[in-house]
Amino acid sequence: MEHANLKELESVIAIARRGTFRAAAIDLGMSTTALSHTIGRLEAGLGVRLFNRTTRSVSLTDAGRLFVQQVAPSLQDLHAALELVRSQRETPSGTIRINAAPFAARAITSPLVLEFLRRYPDMNIDIVTEGKMVDIVKDGFDLGVRVASLVPSDMIAVSLGRPQRHAVVGSPVYFEQHGKPMVPPDLLNHRCIRVRLPDGSLFRWRFEKDGEQVQIDVRGPIALDEASLTRTAVLEGAGVGYIFEQDILPEIEAGRVIRILEDWTPPYPGLCLYYPGRRNLSAGVRAFLELARELAIGSRVNRSPSAR
Repeated sequence: MEHANLKELESVIAIARRGTFRAAAIDLGMSTTALSHTIGRLEAGLGVRLFNRTTRSVSLTDAGRLFVQQVAPSLQDLHAALELVRSQRETPSGTIRINAAPFAARAITSPLVLEFLRRYPDMNIDIVTEGKMVDIVKDGFDLGVRVASLVPSDMIAVSLGRPQRHAVVGSPVYFEQHGKPMVPPDLLNHRCIRVRLPDGSLFRWRFEKDGEQVQIDVRGPIALDEASLTRTAVLEGAGVGYIFEQDILPEIEAGRVIRILEDWTPPYPGLCLYYPGRRNLSAGVRAFLELARELAIGSRVNRSPSAR
C-alpha cells in the first residue's frame, strides 16, 4: 500500500463510480490503456484484484468494495484539504464539475457559465448532463442544477431567479390540417409528441388555470426523451409538443411554430444550483455561486412588468 499514489486511488474511485474503464478514463483525462495499466500496477502492489473484468462488464471484487469503502471518504477529505489551500489564492483556478438535467445545462450555459469563464480565465467548467437524479457527492460533482422541487433536502440551494414554463406548440401546417385545441382535454383528439421520463414512464402533460389543475395522458405516434428531438418532430409537423419555453422560444418568435393553451401553462419555480453544506467550498465554487446570485438578482430587477 505504501506504493499507491493519488492517481491510482482516484482511478479506483472513478471506475467504481462510473462502472466502466472507458467512462472513468474520460473523467480522469487519460486513455483507457493508461488507466488499465494504472490499476494493474496498484493491484500488483496490493497483491489482490480490485476489479472483476470481462469484455462486457466491470465489477468490484470483495477486496475492491472494502478498498472503496475505506479510501473514498479519505480521498474526499484530501481533496477538500487541497481545495481549501487553493482557495487562499487571490485568483480562482481549477475545475468545477456540475451535474445538470439537459435543459438545465442549456439554461445556465449563457450567461452564467460563459460569463464566469470570461471573468476567471484560470477556471475550467465540466458539465455532465443526465436526466436522472444523481448523488453529486458520491459521484464527485461540486454542484448540481435542477428545478427547485427536485433539490435534495440535505443540500443548500441557490435560486437562479428564472421561473420555468412549458409551451404547447405545433407547426402551422399541423394546425391548418387538424385545428387547434382550445382546452387541455382537446389534446386527446390530436397527435401529440409524448415525453418519456428518465425512469421510463410517460409524462402526463400538466396544466393549470385559475386554480384548476389538469393532467392529460396524451396520445401520439412517438415518444421521445430529449427536447431537441421533440422540437424537430414538431417542426416537421408530426404533432403537438410540450416543451420547455426556453427550448422553443426562437421558433415561436419566428413563426415556425404556433403556441397554444398559453393561459394554461403558468410559470413555476425555476432552477437552483445546489451543493452539500458540509463541504469546504473552493474559491472557484464560491465565485461561481456569487456570480449566480448576482445574475439572478439582476434578472429580477431588470425584468419588465409585461415579462412577469
